Amino acid sequence: MKNQTRHSVPSEPILHKKHAPIDPSSDKSNNFAQFEMPREILKAVIDTGYTEPTPIQAQAIPLGLNRKDIIASAQTGSGKTAAFMLPALAHLTKPSTVKNSRGPRVLVLTPTRELALQVTQAAKTYGKYLQHLKTVSIVGGMSYDRQRFSMRGFVEIMVATPGRLIDYMQQGEIDFSRVEFLVLDEADRMLDMGFRDPVKQIVKALPKNRQTLLFSATIDRTILELAQGMLNHPERIEITPAQSQHADIEQKIHYIKDQAEKRALLIKLLEADEVEQAIVFAQTKRSADKLAENLYRTGLKAAALHGDMRQNARNRTISRLKDKSVKILVATDVAARGIDVKGITHIINYDLPRMQEDYVHRIGRTGRAGAKGTAISLALLSEYRQVRELEKFTGHKIEVFNLPGFEVTAPSYDTAGAGRQRPGRSGRNSRGRNNFRRREDSSSSGRGEKSFSQRNKKRGFAASRSANRKPSTRSHEQAY
Repeated sequence: MKNQTRHSVPSEPILHKKHAPIDPSSDKSNNFAQFEMPREILKAVIDTGYTEPTPIQAQAIPLGLNRKDIIASAQTGSGKTAAFMLPALAHLTKPSTVKNSRGPRVLVLTPTRELALQVTQAAKTYGKYLQHLKTVSIVGGMSYDRQRFSMRGFVEIMVATPGRLIDYMQQGEIDFSRVEFLVLDEADRMLDMGFRDPVKQIVKALPKNRQTLLFSATIDRTILELAQGMLNHPERIEITPAQSQHADIEQKIHYIKDQAEKRALLIKLLEADEVEQAIVFAQTKRSADKLAENLYRTGLKAAALHGDMRQNARNRTISRLKDKSVKILVATDVAARGIDVKGITHIINYDLPRMQEDYVHRIGRTGRAGAKGTAISLALLSEYRQVRELEKFTGHKIEVFNLPGFEVTAPSYDTAGAGRQRPGRSGRNSRGRNNFRRREDSSSSGRGEKSFSQRNKKRGFAASRSANRKPSTRSHEQAY
């Protein structure tokens, strides 16, 4: 798209509709038919096996089709990707009114690479019966040259992380004049990761007569401030809050005395027959690597996933999780964002999350699409008050249990120790974080250490190749 000559741009290819016959009976029995989308898109939805819209889809799709701006609160696993992608694809069946440009017509901003790739795949899945539909991913950790090549010709949908997109904008390689549909996906996470200014810079470069949809797990003052000036009289949607989410997930907590006991307990839990596949959450990259190595040495098929890994290595790890050659994924919060893998039966919070919202996102990796799941948190006795704050935030009492051989008596609220709040001070700020710190997907590990991923490259595990190199400054979100 760099240095495009206006008069030399060829005519835009029309998104011809492939032959997509729909069984009349399936059309009538599928409740997505009520949205009056193009039949080719409806056929693609039917092919996925979905017949009933989720609450966020039932409210957002009609508004999106009617070109309304939307600000919506929806949790992970609620079906929000289809809620914005289906209207976007429907709009693309009509030709653009902007001539002499090859830039994207739909721009989706996501906080992480994994989520961007998931959204990209959704666009291809739901748009498979539309010819000439070109979707590209612009994310950190991937080759600049390959991404430049993918942007050649007409682009209909661009899914990007803010940092890498800013890189191309600063080099004058992106033409936004055709953008008519903007999606800010997981806007709260983009703010948490420090992308407020890049997002504002990107939005400022877009045409003003666009449609904008903003999705966030929570809608608070910071989200509303971000949305101000970006959306035009938006319709507000608030789906079931965090308190009543995850009805299909059994939430439990096991207290332990010390870190040594925590490691032993984790192995005992993962060896249980009912654990088919699990994601174990660790706080830092270093601890994820070391924990994955410990699990591997005990005979468990474990692999690490964190921000130091190159994108192709992360993709391989996720692929191995999907084909079940990896049973246990040890991940950091940032790296696990956007992972949508069927068959995850258990989530284990080896380390409690730094932010309360992350607890909701973590456990949302299981119990998806109507399946049952189990979320187990491991907490030191000294973390009792933190657990109490999690319960207040989610509105859900977490069941305490004891595994034989690891029995610990949980402290009561009154004996949880000092630290009572002073009168007039709220325990939670506007985002409900209390003492939960802002996440940094990082560690203080020495750069000279080889990671578990590197040492086990020949064993089929993804490589964390950046453990011995200085972090790149080429992209704003390389660390993510």
